[in-house]
Amino acid sequence: MLHAAMLRRGLLAWVSRVGGVLVLLCCSLSLLYVMTCSPPHSVDPPLSHVLPRAGPNHGSLGGTGPGLGAGVGGTGGAAQSGRPPGVQSYQVLLQEREEQHRLDISSLKKQISQLKEALQERSQQLKGVQESLKRVAGGPAEGQEAGAGSQVGGLGEAQGVKSQQADLQEFLRSQLSKAEVSAGTRLPSEYAVVPFESFTLQRVYQLEMGLTRHPEEKPVRKDKREALGEVLETALNTLNTAAAQQSAAEKTQTSKVYTPSDFIEGVTRTEKDKGTLYELTFRGESTNEFRRLVLFRPFGPLMKVRNERVDTANIPINIIVPLSRRTDKFKHFMHNFREVCVRQDGRVHLTVVYFGKEQMSEVRSTLENTSREVNFKNFTLLQLDEEFSRGRGLDVGARAWKGGNVLLFFCDVDIYFTADFLNTCRLNTQPGKKVFYPVLFSQYNPTLIYGSPEHVPPVEQQLVIKKDTGFWRDFGFGMTCQYRSDFINIGGFDIDIKGWGGEDVHLYRKYLHSNLLVVRAPSRGLFHLWHEKHCADELPPDQYRMCMQSKAMNEASHGQLGMLFFRHEIEAHLRKQKQQNSNPKKT
Repeated sequence: MLHAAMLRRGLLAWVSRVGGVLVLLCCSLSLLYVMTCSPPHSVDPPLSHVLPRAGPNHGSLGGTGPGLGAGVGGTGGAAQSGRPPGVQSYQVLLQEREEQHRLDISSLKKQISQLKEALQERSQQLKGVQESLKRVAGGPAEGQEAGAGSQVGGLGEAQGVKSQQADLQEFLRSQLSKAEVSAGTRLPSEYAVVPFESFTLQRVYQLEMGLTRHPEEKPVRKDKREALGEVLETALNTLNTAAAQQSAAEKTQTSKVYTPSDFIEGVTRTEKDKGTLYELTFRGESTNEFRRLVLFRPFGPLMKVRNERVDTANIPINIIVPLSRRTDKFKHFMHNFREVCVRQDGRVHLTVVYFGKEQMSEVRSTLENTSREVNFKNFTLLQLDEEFSRGRGLDVGARAWKGGNVLLFFCDVDIYFTADFLNTCRLNTQPGKKVFYPVLFSQYNPTLIYGSPEHVPPVEQQLVIKKDTGFWRDFGFGMTCQYRSDFINIGGFDIDIKGWGGEDVHLYRKYLHSNLLVVRAPSRGLFHLWHEKHCADELPPDQYRMCMQSKAMNEASHGQLGMLFFRHEIEAHLRKQKQQNSNPKKT
């Protein structure tokens, strides 16, 4: 009996423990179920306050968002879905946020592809416009029909597109206004200048030659080739469209149809933070008439800046040449002057400023012979009985002119130029606005280029723009075209500089510090003929160093100088090779 009683009490205790465990397990399962089926705790207001309630008094939210119709539509409430209201509301919120994120990502990608880096400063403004469009197009007020909501959304979207286009146009025009197109910008020094490149239908004449190191070449890079082709096509279309739109009164004369063969040359440069400027020159309807188009690409579509007719018939050029001795070189200069300036152009005055008395009679005789041979009277010979100073001579020659505001071309006796260059000089200068600083092509020593003096061809055949024949003299600023009024207003040359070099850089910097536009571009019609350079011992150290550097660069290319420097090693190597070939090893 005692054993049975103890067994009964142990069984009751075990049953009570098992019951407690089961009750605890049921409570845990219930708590877990409640936590799983209820929305997470948040500091935000309850979802019932965030989402609109379903019911007969609330229409759809526009009927356009995926997933919204079943969750919050007027006919499909949460009770009809067979799911708890909290779960349904939570899924609707997730779908809404996912759709919003998708729209945001799509909008950002579109902005990046359209505006890229150039429109980063406007990204916040455009993003605000797009955000307002989404709010307008997101749906009508409660109780309105879906059709009315679509109309309002479409109207808001159209207004938004117009606003975006206006903002983009405003930005592009601001790029144009900031670029050096119509006026110059004050620059600290010559190192801050962005030079132009010049180009024709077949060639590009460039200062930055890249890996090829060719001063002229066909456009190798595909983007550059296509860009110049598009510019030329746009320019021709603009010219021919303007001719087609002339009134009946203007069409009494036959309108010229412009073709690529009418294109003479152009200059272009890119300001990397603004855009690319193009100036193209075409032949006009008469010999002395040209058409010039100015186009600007502000990292986007081309914008027509000007379409103007330029008449150069009444623009004479006063060529000023300072001289001291060097009468043989002056005779060669006058030979080219007679052919280009007198016979081809006919709108040139020559001013020679001679220093000293020695050989003065020879210079006078050369001028008088030219006058008799080609009936040329437009020259002035000035004599200064003082030490030679290039800046002093050019300054005296410019101020001696009394015939009004003439175009000046400062030249040296060892310069060869073509008739095309004279027109380039006229087209790239404008009183009070533009001065032209061409980069001339400097010739190497012909004896080194062609091997010996016997093989050197005539001067006209030497003037070839190639890597081994010369280089763009981008460090020289002596040859320049500007109007006399600009030269006088800027203060002229520093006449205290004596001898060789320095005065041209000072004048160049004066123009850079002004508001005049300085056109700096390679000129395919302007050459510096090689001559042996002598650097006088009397020069100051800085001028003597500049003179010696110029002398070294004028002799030959880097490769040709290297061949000369190592010629003894090369000759020894050739002798060894000859001996080995004449005495082969016996095997």
